[in-house]
Amino acid sequence: MSKLALKNIRKNYGPVAVVDDLSLDLHQGELVTLLGPSGCGKTTTLRMIAGFIELTAGTIEVDGQPISSAQRTVAPEHRGMSMIFQSYAIWPNMTVAENVGFGLNVRRTPAKEAQQRVHEMLELVHLAPLAQRYPAELSGGQQQRVALARAMVVRPEVLLLDEPLSNLDANLREEMAQEIRRLHDEFKFTTVYVTHDQSEAMTISDRIAVLNLGRLEQVDTPWKLYNQPRTPFVAGFIGQTNLVGGSVRAGRITLNGLNGELAAQPGMPQELASARLSIRPQSLYLGPAVAGAVAMGWVSVVSRTYLGEHWNYLVRPRSGGELLKVHAPPSCLLEVGQECALAIDPGGVAVLG
Repeated sequence: MSKLALKNIRKNYGPVAVVDDLSLDLHQGELVTLLGPSGCGKTTTLRMIAGFIELTAGTIEVDGQPISSAQRTVAPEHRGMSMIFQSYAIWPNMTVAENVGFGLNVRRTPAKEAQQRVHEMLELVHLAPLAQRYPAELSGGQQQRVALARAMVVRPEVLLLDEPLSNLDANLREEMAQEIRRLHDEFKFTTVYVTHDQSEAMTISDRIAVLNLGRLEQVDTPWKLYNQPRTPFVAGFIGQTNLVGGSVRAGRITLNGLNGELAAQPGMPQELASARLSIRPQSLYLGPAVAGAVAMGWVSVVSRTYLGEHWNYLVRPRSGGELLKVHAPPSCLLEVGQECALAIDPGGVAVLG
């Protein structure tokens, strides 16, 4: 049985379906991220799980028991959930220890037990030396740790996080994403995490649910989403890619404007007269052949950008066709207008249909 189950949930505002027929199951102890661009319905979904927004249709269940439907919504405070907001929402007039213990006091946890649990939680989030400080005396990352500790100390059935790292700078965001993953592995709370940041989602998630215009495009592990996207939207949203036309016949892939054939990987369609394909830029090679890659003809360099760790090349097949993005090592030095051989690693190609 799933710990948390969303069954065909929908939320309409007038005639517009902000969330449209969304179904998703979370296992006990799983961290699933809702990922998508602004306006895709991810925060609305999270707030429906929390009980802040009523459903237009469908049901939400915890341990098989319905907590939300179009007819009935269990109040947020009776769901056994904790939520961390984008703004942290910690009390400025309370110390760190008082903020973390707030939920325990509301639940009338015995004072001695509450004090012990607060101390243990502060140790885990590395805030014990700051227990008597006030929020204004903390950095952004420290305030985020207070919000995490307060949400987890009550031992929720489900932990909800709404873009909790969006107010932090890039380096601190990466550090806190790793911290959230560490704490999740420590406590194994069933967790729903909302973000629009692909790298953040890839860092922390067991699975990622990609939303687009209120609908679920694909839910999978980070590796499968990146390497085996099912739709053009997922392929383009998760990292950089080339979306090109081609066909698949008897398990062999041909690409418009290029010579050579690639083997379709296991699980891919084996017959498609007209297909869209995703090819990651690092799976294309310029110059001498690379072991495992298939020669696909000649291309000319249209533009180039040096990024230190690699070159970003934009190339065009000699026979015409779509431009291709290629990530090449710093040693691969080509001039604009220069022609060179192109090869493709079949493992970096996904058939989207």
